[in-house]
Amino acid sequence: MELSKVDVMAFEIDPVKYGVLWQKVEDYEKKFDSMERKIDKMENQLDKLVGLADQSRGGFWAGMMIVSGLSTLAGWAIHWFSGK
Repeated sequence: MELSKVDVMAFEIDPVKYGVLWQKVEDYEKKFDSMERKIDKMENQLDKLVGLADQSRGGFWAGMMIVSGLSTLAGWAIHWFSGK
């Protein structure tokens, strides 16, 4: 089976186009590596933020308990000293 001249030309690779394509692939790989590092950094920062939010949640409820206790004492004192 012999290939015609048109068939052989269809399989030829243009070195310039191949080089351009190779460079694009290399650039995309660099961009993906950069994006992967940024995503990892963002995940670490998000984990830290979640940890801070968990810590502050306990402080919030402790503050609510203190304010509730103080307002109860203030209400009791006002009722006691008002004489009604």
